[in-house]
Amino acid sequence: MQLTYYGHATLSIRVNGKTILFDPFFTGNPFAKDLDIDKIKPDYIFITHGHGDHTADLVNVAKKTGARCVGAAEVVSWLKKNGVENAHPMNHGGPVLFDFGKVRGVNAVHSSSFADGSYAGNPLGFVFTTPEGDFYIAGDTALTMDMQLIPLWAQLKFAVMPIGGNYTMDPTDAIHAADFVKCNKVVGVHYNTWPIIAIDTEKAQADFAAAGKQLLLPEPGETIVV
Repeated sequence: MQLTYYGHATLSIRVNGKTILFDPFFTGNPFAKDLDIDKIKPDYIFITHGHGDHTADLVNVAKKTGARCVGAAEVVSWLKKNGVENAHPMNHGGPVLFDFGKVRGVNAVHSSSFADGSYAGNPLGFVFTTPEGDFYIAGDTALTMDMQLIPLWAQLKFAVMPIGGNYTMDPTDAIHAADFVKCNKVVGVHYNTWPIIAIDTEKAQADFAAAGKQLLLPEPGETIVV
């Protein structure tokens, strides 16, 4: 699988012949100011929650590409009100089958609302099981004991976790989360975008290494194999 990072919590993963974009935030994203959004051609867009730093360009990208959007039922209702019809609602619970594999919605301890303050449903994480391997997109979340359930459903190749603190887990909590999900390869997101979520990246990677884990921090625009 290939993962392309666009800064903050926006990334895409190429798996089983499909490109999946997560939480499209380009407008206002300081790491994406030189990015040509029109070159991004996802087949799917997964949305973890409604906050503007995860949905700023959702409607625009969805309409331009025709990608199938997947998120909480309230997010899908909002999309349809904004003219996006190709959308699939889901919530916590049993896995949903797509043409690249299965996806299960799992708990994320956070909040969720749209830019106008309206309710955006429960925030979600996503557990993917695919022929090329399993992975976990934590979304914006605190450390939660619910993460210990994930190994019941998947043997993860890697996990994408927030590490910036203040609104989400910090690197120390993310190490515990990696233990909970039984995955030693973590891609860090949601850090250093603004001073309030700034971290010492060298220390974070050293702390992960000391715990027998790998913290991958790709540069914005960089594609890595995971």
